[in-house]
Amino acid sequence: MEQKSFQTSEKGKLYLVPTPIGNLDDMTFRALAILKEVDLIAAEDTRHSGLLLQHFQIKRPLVSLHEHNYAKRVPELIAKLSSGLSVAQISDAGMPSISDPGHELVLAAIKNQIDVISLPGPSAGITALIASGLSAEKFTFIGFLPRKNSEQKKELEKLKLIETTLIFYESPFRIAKTLNNIQLVFGADTKVVLARELTKKFESYYRGTVADALVFLQQNAARGEYVLLVEKIPEKTIFSARSLIQRIEQDIKKGTKPIDAIKAVAKTTGLSRADVYEIYHKEKDDV
Repeated sequence: MEQKSFQTSEKGKLYLVPTPIGNLDDMTFRALAILKEVDLIAAEDTRHSGLLLQHFQIKRPLVSLHEHNYAKRVPELIAKLSSGLSVAQISDAGMPSISDPGHELVLAAIKNQIDVISLPGPSAGITALIASGLSAEKFTFIGFLPRKNSEQKKELEKLKLIETTLIFYESPFRIAKTLNNIQLVFGADTKVVLARELTKKFESYYRGTVADALVFLQQNAARGEYVLLVEKIPEKTIFSARSLIQRIEQDIKKGTKPIDAIKAVAKTTGLSRADVYEIYHKEKDDV
């Protein structure tokens, strides 16, 4: 049977087609229909995607599009789209452009007034978020952090100011190091969720503090790609030394012992008793 060109206008259309993140049954009917009818499929890894297409008995021309060849490949694909051919772009798993190649082709298509059509489908970050137990009302997708230790810490310091659930992707080879840096920057009691092997047979979630998660990884070998979620850190109220000292002295005037007044202020502000003690005894004469 002759394959017809899948187009509705003079120029072709660029379809962004999500692929399963694990379970092949998550492939949608619409995604399959598009892949079977487009003129060309641009894939992150043609060998990996070739197995997917073979599984669904899809026989369409396949070309690679990844970070090492996009400068050459994007103009070629735009030329084909401009001539009226339709192109579907897929990544190895999940949505194109989300921590995967694709953004450059989308930008070029928009610049050349080529229709870009995105299909809904699997996304590891969102899949993990809604099952994590952490707040999904507001979240920030980060993807992969810098690999270099110093750069990663610097990036985490910036992210510490964001009051939303944070979503990261991490490899099994770097997950422990990343958790250790999160502990250093965010604190050992920060709640995290480790999600791995999503939609697959051995899908699992670990929920606990970042300190506990590090212990868990010491006892259980890291396997598979991880989605790492970090609970939002509520904004801490900033108390001036003057206000703290005034609170303590007000309690002392009421008959409270100084050490008990310090304990009470520490409890109500969330600061450590040692910090309040130091502020009161070192700075009260200057206030």
